[in-house]
Amino acid sequence: MIKGSMVALITPFINGVVDTKKITELVNWHIENNTSAIVPCGTTGESATLSHKEHQLVIETVVAVAAGKIKVIAGTGSNNTDEAIKLTQHAKDSGADAALMICPYYNKPTQNGLFEHFKTVAKNVDIPIILYNIASRTGVNFLPQTVAELSKINNIVAIKEASGDLSQMAEVIKLSAPGFSVISGDDALTLPLMSIGGTGIISVVANILPKKTADLVKACEEGNLKLAQEIHYELFDLVKAMFIETNPVPVKTAMELMGKCSSEVRLPLFKMDDSNLEILKKMLKQNNLI
Repeated sequence: MIKGSMVALITPFINGVVDTKKITELVNWHIENNTSAIVPCGTTGESATLSHKEHQLVIETVVAVAAGKIKVIAGTGSNNTDEAIKLTQHAKDSGADAALMICPYYNKPTQNGLFEHFKTVAKNVDIPIILYNIASRTGVNFLPQTVAELSKINNIVAIKEASGDLSQMAEVIKLSAPGFSVISGDDALTLPLMSIGGTGIISVVANILPKKTADLVKACEEGNLKLAQEIHYELFDLVKAMFIETNPVPVKTAMELMGKCSSEVRLPLFKMDDSNLEILKKMLKQNNLI
């Protein structure tokens, strides 16, 4: 089962270059703060603007630093099935524990196309695969019936659900094979999803509050609803601030303000608007982060 508080790790840059020193520091910080797994090269990691060489470097660096002390779930999705196979094979060869694969974007495949895409990757690379549904980024919604069919494939073990539709998530949980995990892809829905059978979060806000995010997941796992609600509402406004502009711009800006790494992003992403920056600073101050 895939579970816990997993961080959608940012990719730090310095003057346009991947900053492996900062990656090392961040992975060690997450190990110290009870994060369950590191998820490099996802949306938050700006995978869309990483070259293949950089993509491989980030995953190899994270795996080396993790050194078995924390799980590594490598982002390996693509809108090209052959490319997805190659990225996933590299993740396996590097020692990653699992792969996170986004729905093919731009192509807008049918549900049959989605099924065949993931089935083909799973058949070619023997590594646990986590599906990733985020129609706001890909233009395609992964329907519950399709997920349920894929859940019957042995090494397709979970889905990161960022549709924002709890009813759809409930249907996925109901229809999918026993042991198949449904993970929140939206920090605001960690508590609601876990209350109906979800198993954790692949989190953006954990980049800046790893222990607090881990505490929320633990409270949910232990059935401590009162504590889970308290943490949920404590984080609520800060979570909203993480998406005041396109992710990962706000979270990287927050990390620079906290002294964790540079806020540098790659075009076409750009630095935060001044008015939004003031809102972000206010939220960080309220949470005693700056």
